[in-house]
Amino acid sequence: MTKVTLQEIKADPYVQALIDAGNRHLAAIGYTEHGLRHAGLVSHIASNILEKMEHSDRECELAAIAGYLHDIGNAVNRVDHAHSGAILAAGILERHKMNSEEIAIIIGAIGNHDEQDGNPVNVISAALILADKSDVHRSRVRNSDLAKFDIHDRVNYAVKRSFLRVYPKERIALELTIDTEICPVMEYFEIFLARMLLSRKAAIFLGTKFELKINEVKLL
Repeated sequence: MTKVTLQEIKADPYVQALIDAGNRHLAAIGYTEHGLRHAGLVSHIASNILEKMEHSDRECELAAIAGYLHDIGNAVNRVDHAHSGAILAAGILERHKMNSEEIAIIIGAIGNHDEQDGNPVNVISAALILADKSDVHRSRVRNSDLAKFDIHDRVNYAVKRSFLRVYPKERIALELTIDTEICPVMEYFEIFLARMLLSRKAAIFLGTKFELKINEVKLL
């Protein structure tokens, strides 16, 4: 068995095909962007969280791989995409000859990243949850007609700045700047409260606290 790297996974044409297909499928049903931009960003943030919290280089690499693969289940269906994605990832990682223990860690993280039924089950999954739920920004909105925005479009488009700041051994803070003329803060909580509660669970799993600041006001 070999130590599979993020670059190997990124270079896999099957992985690229799954991410691209999932993104097209979600576009067809009106969802925000879930393509290579989202995969790459979540991968980077998940790895950065563990690096800042002084986890091993290998754990950071596994978090990066999990982040890159976490949404491949959207190529199958949005419903239960975390679970189908974990199964797809197992086959991909086995083909790349990753050792079984690492595969188990990554598929556990992918299978638990969705707020509907997920929970932090290892440090990789906790980092993935925080990274995934922090990606809210107007760049994810596909629809250019503000008059046709649904609540998800409005909330994402209203976010002018999003940054997940890690204060080692103190807190992990999601800092958002929202244009309240486009979307009141209450609408953010209306659709993202479950995500923020899961993020808090993830931070606690990592031995720290989760903080949400919107327009410089601490809300969680």
